[in-house]
Amino acid sequence: MIVENHMQQLVARYPDLEICTPDIIAAFQLCAEAFHTGRKMLLCGNGGSASDCDHIAGELMKGFLSRRPVPLSFRGSLIQEWDEREGDYLADHLQQALPAISLTNHAALITAYANDVDPEMIFAQQVYGYGKKGDVLLALSTSGNSSNVLRAVQTARAIGMSTIGLTGKQGGRLKELCDVTISVPWERTPDIQERHLPIYHILCTMLEREFFG
Repeated sequence: MIVENHMQQLVARYPDLEICTPDIIAAFQLCAEAFHTGRKMLLCGNGGSASDCDHIAGELMKGFLSRRPVPLSFRGSLIQEWDEREGDYLADHLQQALPAISLTNHAALITAYANDVDPEMIFAQQVYGYGKKGDVLLALSTSGNSSNVLRAVQTARAIGMSTIGLTGKQGGRLKELCDVTISVPWERTPDIQERHLPIYHILCTMLEREFFG
């Protein structure tokens, strides 16, 4: 019921995204399964989509619409390790997180790999290094054909990760490769990116509700 309510709210504000709701729900379920089993999310994309990756990681790694206080058991561990004053300070300023890593920020690794090996593989190498079976890769590409994003998806699938694509109307090859693809019904890059934001905001909202109430 909670998921359906969120979908209704999304469609009320963005009626053109109604066609995407089954895939948004499927993406939420894949993410929730990964986090429930102690796994993590990796994210990749280029340009504006790279910024979206950072944005999503930020919403998952800290409180988004709720504070997410640390459990009392961990507060006790902090106090036991340090003292009540220091432990309370740490506990009061830490928030529960859903582990998410944006693969777009590692400039030294990305530039070295692009220069020394192959720019098409900059995300795939990180997926290979960070990814574990049961993790989820969220891959953003407005065209659905970004070669470095596709290589990351190929690598993730070989590892046994779940794969979610966020793209535009045509879907490109990304739609063929991912377990779930959310294809917004627009073709121009700015229009696609403007619809991606409410979609990943609603995903983050539902995940936060799922895990932190």
